Amino acid sequence: MRANEARRNDATSDPTGARVDLKLEVVVIPVSDAVRAKEFYTRLGWRLDADLAAGEDFRVIQFTPPGSGCSVIFGKNVSPAAPGSAQGLYLIVSSLEAAREELLGRGVKISEVFHDAGAVDAGTDQPYLFGRIRVSGSDPEHRSYRSFASFNDPDGNGWLLQEITTRLPGRVASDTTFASAGDLSQALRRAEAAHGDQEIRIGRADPNWPDWYADYMAREQAGEELPR
Repeated sequence: MRANEARRNDATSDPTGARVDLKLEVVVIPVSDAVRAKEFYTRLGWRLDADLAAGEDFRVIQFTPPGSGCSVIFGKNVSPAAPGSAQGLYLIVSSLEAAREELLGRGVKISEVFHDAGAVDAGTDQPYLFGRIRVSGSDPEHRSYRSFASFNDPDGNGWLLQEITTRLPGRVASDTTFASAGDLSQALRRAEAAHGDQEIRIGRADPNWPDWYADYMAREQAGEELPR
């Protein structure tokens, strides 16, 4: 078989060619004190799924962030990694300010909003960011994937809030879905604001606004050109 034929027959070359769903459901984070970590993640408002022990030497605790299809587990003798060594753990939000305010209200110490400088090879502030250099404030062009806020758990495991309102083209291959009522609410607000601009342009109220909202929200999530 020639190399180009092998590539054509390789399902990994086409993201739509997979035969079996592979759903990432659990990420292990290393902690030094399971009780302290459990209190912290409870305070975040995450759902406690399990707290299981086997004798004195093993304990596993599982939490799921709101709207997430992936959970985290930690505990005693769950991971050989050094406590605090998990870094660059991304939490995707549709409104960075709203998510940050909620965490502040729960007593969580979180950074100010920042964006990356855009220089791929410059800086060492956050090696797992696009540009590696933190610049204060949201991305000036309000682009998806570019604005962040960060916080750490008691062991120093590093979490990033990343704001995404429009996915990259082809990123969403299924029907339009929203992970939570909050995400749907934020999408409706963005559609409302854009539709208000559209009504100004046409100079009248649009009686077909539900269709316009639906089209806008579906295109935004799929990363397609937005209606005007």
